[in-house]
Amino acid sequence: MKKTLRFRRGWGQQIVFLGPCLLFFTTIVIIPFALGFYYSCTDWNGLDLDKAVWTGAANWKRIFLSDDKFWESMLFTLKFTAISVLITNVLALFLALLLMKPLKSQKILRTVFFMPNIIGGILLGYIWQFIFTKGFATIGEWTGIPFFELPWLGTPSTGFWGLVIVFVWQTSGYMMVIYIAALAGTPKDLIEAAQIDGARPNQLLRRIYIPLIMPAITICLFLTTSNAFKMFDLNLSLTKGGPGTSTQSLAYNIYAEALVNNRYGLGTAKALLFFLAVSIITITQVWITKRKEVSA
Repeated sequence: MKKTLRFRRGWGQQIVFLGPCLLFFTTIVIIPFALGFYYSCTDWNGLDLDKAVWTGAANWKRIFLSDDKFWESMLFTLKFTAISVLITNVLALFLALLLMKPLKSQKILRTVFFMPNIIGGILLGYIWQFIFTKGFATIGEWTGIPFFELPWLGTPSTGFWGLVIVFVWQTSGYMMVIYIAALAGTPKDLIEAAQIDGARPNQLLRRIYIPLIMPAITICLFLTTSNAFKMFDLNLSLTKGGPGTSTQSLAYNIYAEALVNNRYGLGTAKALLFFLAVSIITITQVWITKRKEVSA
């Protein structure tokens, strides 16, 4: 009798405390995700449920056999992710190491570098669109420096690097804060002992700092990889995937397919492939860097 009463009390507490969260999670995440599998096998415009026609694997065959734009967007996104993640984390770590030094303007600089992360992606994109098209052009006219005279959003190569510049500018400050927190927790006596033994700055970085802050590197790589792979707002506000579709990210390709072309079933199928790709890449990255943490 007592065991039954305890069992009921335990389940009652779990239902009271976890029930609402589980209900909302099921309604908002699990059910729409499950419906996504159904709609990925339909021809639907996303508006009228009665017009969702079951087509089986037609959408998937179209993606793998004839949708060249999707795979071009995939290659663009992979290239953008690899370059942006590398530059962002290198720059963020450099800024963190710099601002760990006793500078008079240390707090001000930390605030200045972190502020771009506060600005929303769409707003940030339109600000940088003005800078690329008007600001850089004016500076180029005054100075004659070729860098500022480039058509930053007018060609595939400059459009790509324009997206990289804005993404790095927005993200590196946030990663810098994480690296600063990790560096602040490193043992000072270990660093001082290495300096007494004659360790150079590059040796301190490779042999001591990086192994000790590997958990922070894991977090920063995960955040930058997932954010770069899911980049949409900057793509929409800066280039709209142009010129043509040369700078179209996967997220923007899915948006255009579902909400611009009104092919919601095909867009849903692409979204599921997108989810699978992001999951595989991020899980692999975390697994690799976690192994480095153990070995360190």
